[in-house]
Amino acid sequence: MRPVFLIGYMGCGKTTLGEVLARQMGLRFIDLDEYIEQRQAMSIVDLFATVGESRFREMESAALSDVAAMCDVVVGCGGGTPCYGDNMALMNESGITVWLTTSPERITARLLLPEQKAKRPKINNLPDDAVLPLVEKELSIRYPFYSQCRLQFDSTDIETAAATERTARRLASLLSVDLPLSEK
Repeated sequence: MRPVFLIGYMGCGKTTLGEVLARQMGLRFIDLDEYIEQRQAMSIVDLFATVGESRFREMESAALSDVAAMCDVVVGCGGGTPCYGDNMALMNESGITVWLTTSPERITARLLLPEQKAKRPKINNLPDDAVLPLVEKELSIRYPFYSQCRLQFDSTDIETAAATERTARRLASLLSVDLPLSEK
């Protein structure tokens, strides 16, 4: 099976839902940020600080090319991955793209959890009341890229393990119906 790329803003559930989806579908889950961290032996926060966003995006595109050539994987992409270079075209050509959506308020609530905020370079030094305006602004900027996805899927209901299992089953069902036989 060609790769399934989960796309959306940070905090929309790409990793949470992606891990469960991959398990349910018998596929391997790859978090693109973790893949980059392993290759570079450095955290995303440290990469941003050391090499800057522009060089990080080059590394990200190279990593995306690697995983786009893999089979039987669900890939949780970074929130900005679709917005740089030809990344969105590469993902649409290589596999199936799924835009995970939920409200800016729900995203913000997830991002403000201390363990989440600390690992995200775009927000880790922002005051809490600045996060929602940033989310709303960046969602509007990224909309033209995210909207190129083949599927749009509501990832609001992943707040508990049971809800995540149900939501992943719904997405797996959509993927199995939506994929032509040549892509399964």
